[in-house]
Parts: sequence; structure tokens; C-alpha cells
Amino acid sequence: MVRLPLTPAEVERGERLGTLLRRARGDRSMLQTALDAGVSPETLRKIESGRVATPAFPTIAAIADVLGLSLDTLWSEINQPEQNRLVS
Repeated sequence: MVRLPLTPAEVERGERLGTLLRRARGDRSMLQTALDAGVSPETLRKIESGRVATPAFPTIAAIADVLGLSLDTLWSEINQPEQNRLVS
């Protein structure tokens, strides 16, 4: 299967997702957060850095659960323009 290139909007949304997760993780260890979510630390690192702009839904659901983030809030936050976001 050929994967189409990401649009600039998808890349931006992936960067916003990474920033939101990194901020929500705060001082928690990346390693422990990843292990608690059942993902590899490298996967979490790539998502937080925006290198994986469209991670699989179960991966994001698991990370959000560990961080205590509602999926509704997460979706809302990553789809809002910069000036309208709640998390800073």
C-alpha cells in the first residue's frame, strides 16, 4: 500500500499533538509513560517531536489515558488554531 504524503495541515496537527502530549507529561519520565501506555519509548519520542504526525488511534488513546487526557479534549485542542487553544 502506498501512503500519500501528509498535507501541511496534517503535519501541523501532528506537531500540536506532540506539544500537547509533552506538556501533559510534564516531569514524568518518557520511559515510564511509554511503558505504562504499552508503547515503545521511541514511539512516544517520535510522536512528541512531531516525527509521527498521524499515529494510530489506539496508541494515542493509550497515551492519553496514562496522562489523564480526555480524547475529546485532545482532539479539540489539536484541531484549534494556535490563538484559541486552552493548553499552554
